[in-house]
Amino acid sequence: MAGLIGLVCTLFAAGVFAADILTFKLEMQDGKFIPARIEVPAGQRIKIEIHNIGKSAAEFESVELRKEKVLAPGAQSFVVIAPLRPGEYKFFDDFHLNMPQGLIVAK
Repeated sequence: MAGLIGLVCTLFAAGVFAADILTFKLEMQDGKFIPARIEVPAGQRIKIEIHNIGKSAAEFESVELRKEKVLAPGAQSFVVIAPLRPGEYKFFDDFHLNMPQGLIVAK
């Protein structure tokens, strides 16, 4: 019984923790970011849900944030970013380097 109570408490805590993370949506379409600029609060963990709505593969990549995620056409995924200091952080589609970069602005 104690094990079951512990499991329920762990699952509840995980659910509360997951609900606390601020989530932003980003669409990628053949090198284009929608939106191209994401404003986030500084000092808070964030989650960016990425959806490739294009007809070709896409790769969300940020050297500054040390994140990369490859998505097939129609695929969805996410990245979780540690609390950021105020500033600007660039990201790009590594499969479409000729297109403009995106920007995360932490305030």
